[in-house]
Amino acid sequence: PLGLGRRKKPPPLVENEESSGGRGGAPGEPGGAPGGSGGVSAPPPALRPRLVFHTQLAHGSPTGRVEGFGNVRELYGKIGEAFGIPPGEVLFCTLNTPQVDMEKLLGGQIGLEDFIFAHTRGRTKLVQVLKSEEALGLTITDNGAGYAFIKRIREGSVMARTPQVGVGDVLEALDGRSLVGARHFEVARLLQELPRGQHFQLSLTEPRRAWDVLTPRSGGRAGLPPLGSGRGTLRLRSRGPATLQEQPSAFEERAVAKVDDLLESYMGIRDSELAATMVELGRDARDPDALAEALDSQLGDFAFPDEFVFDVWGAIGDAKAGRG
Repeated sequence: PLGLGRRKKPPPLVENEESSGGRGGAPGEPGGAPGGSGGVSAPPPALRPRLVFHTQLAHGSPTGRVEGFGNVRELYGKIGEAFGIPPGEVLFCTLNTPQVDMEKLLGGQIGLEDFIFAHTRGRTKLVQVLKSEEALGLTITDNGAGYAFIKRIREGSVMARTPQVGVGDVLEALDGRSLVGARHFEVARLLQELPRGQHFQLSLTEPRRAWDVLTPRSGGRAGLPPLGSGRGTLRLRSRGPATLQEQPSAFEERAVAKVDDLLESYMGIRDSELAATMVELGRDARDPDALAEALDSQLGDFAFPDEFVFDVWGAIGDAKAGRG
């Protein structure tokens, strides 16, 4: 009756309780999650918002300044310039805390007075795992520049019983096959497709840590605004220019959170920018069929299951009505 049987439904990528999230990069780029306004070229640097953000390396550094970036890859490049390190050394960023706090990950938006902490490459490790259950218990996210990393480990899961694996670890290789540049949903699929009862090897890189880090260090914040006090935001897009906007509305916050939860439940990924893009596509859709067509047009790589599309439609409707 809804006309959603326009495609063959693919099998779920992971078990419903399995998670893997994060922020996707540019569609068509290594490590990117399809999102943003399809095919819009980034404007010349001179036309981009000239906003200045303050940053530190999470394990300790003076305070640096970054500006003139339009997406996450460019931000990592600016951080590299500020601290004299290759951009590939940056694994992910958190806002307003140097801790490996997955609730503070830099996603598709940065508050105009947010302080950026860059987490860089630390120790590399090889881990042998027995897939004794169908679901590994991982939530995987994406840094937007080619690295998929662990956002959450479900208590009591296979991975929770593997102490060498930790939140924030980047997934570098699976059984010798490089995962660098793979999209987060591709990594989730590879892990889900491993046969139960099989041993496999993960190559992981953990973020460099300074265990005594509690507040911004050397370089100080004298004369700077309080962390995270700004209301305006810079929206980073996988494709197209970054845009300045007001703080997300209550509807947008509710809808993005609901859709992000659905991504985790159905596909084993979390991706706040992808969720925000889906909300943009669905807010004016007249019915689930229109939403499905918009998702196919912009985000066809994901091949979203029909019941997922219907649930996204319902989640956006609930958010509009102020429910949940």
